[in-house]
Amino acid sequence: MTDDKEASKHAPDENKLIAERRGKLDALREQGIAFPNDFRRNALAAELQQTFDTHADDALREEQIEVRVAGRMMAKRVMGKASFVKLADRSGQIQLRLERDRLPEGVYQAFKKWDVGDIVGASGTLFRTNTGELTVMADEVRLLTKSLRPLPEKWHGLSDQETRYRQRYVDLIINEASRDVFRKRSQIITYMRSFLEAADFLEVETPMMQTTPGGAIARPFVTHHNALDMQLYLRIAPELNLKRLIVGGFDRVYEINRNFRNEGVSTQHNPEFTMMEAYRAYAGYTDWMDMTEAMLHGMSEAVLGTTKVSYQGETFDFGKAFRRVTVEEVIAEFNPDIDRARIRDRDYLVEVCNTLEIPVQDNYGAGKLQIEIFEATGEAQLRAPTFVTQYPTEVSPLSRQNDADPFVTDRFELFIAGREIANGFSELNDPEVQAERFRALASELRCLVCQNQNLADSDAELAHDLREEIYEMMMAGQSNEQIKTFLVDRYGDFVLYRPEVKANTLALWLMPGILLVLGAIALFFTVRSRNRKLAAERQKS
Repeated sequence: MTDDKEASKHAPDENKLIAERRGKLDALREQGIAFPNDFRRNALAAELQQTFDTHADDALREEQIEVRVAGRMMAKRVMGKASFVKLADRSGQIQLRLERDRLPEGVYQAFKKWDVGDIVGASGTLFRTNTGELTVMADEVRLLTKSLRPLPEKWHGLSDQETRYRQRYVDLIINEASRDVFRKRSQIITYMRSFLEAADFLEVETPMMQTTPGGAIARPFVTHHNALDMQLYLRIAPELNLKRLIVGGFDRVYEINRNFRNEGVSTQHNPEFTMMEAYRAYAGYTDWMDMTEAMLHGMSEAVLGTTKVSYQGETFDFGKAFRRVTVEEVIAEFNPDIDRARIRDRDYLVEVCNTLEIPVQDNYGAGKLQIEIFEATGEAQLRAPTFVTQYPTEVSPLSRQNDADPFVTDRFELFIAGREIANGFSELNDPEVQAERFRALASELRCLVCQNQNLADSDAELAHDLREEIYEMMMAGQSNEQIKTFLVDRYGDFVLYRPEVKANTLALWLMPGILLVLGAIALFFTVRSRNRKLAAERQKS
């Protein structure tokens, strides 16, 4: 309420400022082109700061280094016949000095009416002020874009979290830290690509709209294909299509993809997010653990220049070996009173959950209860990079059972700062076992529907359809493989196939191609017959 009252209090003032700026824009329109597009810069602020970092003022003035810069005016200090401007571009900031007698007639007077937030271009020579700051002595300065809305006041900036997310462009203008996050995210994705390509992985793109959402247990977003009059789903994971590539013979594939999950929103769950998912045949889940650790080690050095990363007041060292523990070991570590001998006893685990005030449903088995306890008591405590392994088979329908202990699977999740960063496992490649697990999942979902557990009957049907689709694919034979999913930003042209093409519409898609082939065949025989006749006539003559 306080923020709303504060916003209402300042709204009239802001509207007045906007009206004043609109008046200035109208005056610019009367003078000619209000939004010119012929200014070209040749230098960025950061490049200038780095290149001439060691140049003294005398050397700069002697060399007469001419530059053309452009960006948003973030600060303006008018002092009679001379003024200073802080100009920000994508790389950083550079200072301008404007002198009335140095600029063309009338330009300095016009500049005085410009506002902070306007986008300007300037050309001139470099020098250093008495305080040693690298500055452009402007010989030309032009208003390129008139900003109509004032920026947040510099002394408090943009601190409201909701406004920062809703008006991200303002956040990026004001907060250098936010811009740095965007840059680092791009560098991280670039590093992932180079790392995987160096390991002979093939990057692919798979469909976002699917007839059956699969690859994870999550409620999908539903959309509609008007031309085919059919319901489609935005993908919740690219897993099924990447599996098809593995079955088709591509041993190492990956995709950096957008996923959509119609679930709750929190600081740890974004309904639309990016993740990297990769498959590697003829390997096990421990190989992915080694590869993930090596990738993060190299990534931190490449992006930050160090393996020590500071985050929310903590420092994490990606140069050290990552800790590796099982789900049951984490439960025992953070619940010292638990009886390790009964850690797979369902009745005992129900008692533990009741003591910890963890809700329990009738369909929960011992494996699901273990995960509930792990998430409630251990997950947030895993601060340093930690691989948690041996997830219960009950909660891992796509993972391969451990050969020595069928209660658990060959699966891991990587936690850093109490959050899941990556998930990987050895794939289940037995089609009969996979079909049975999905049969059990569909049955479980139908039970939840009957119990009104906030699920639609379509969820159970989707599980059934998913089972049939995976079973059909795996019948062709799937090599032993491993999968890794790396979450890029869940917090806060290659086409594999057309999923919307059903059997009854396949002819519509194939018919143009069939006609083209038949036409080519007909043309071939017509030309061949004509050539034979000409050859026969030549022989007679």
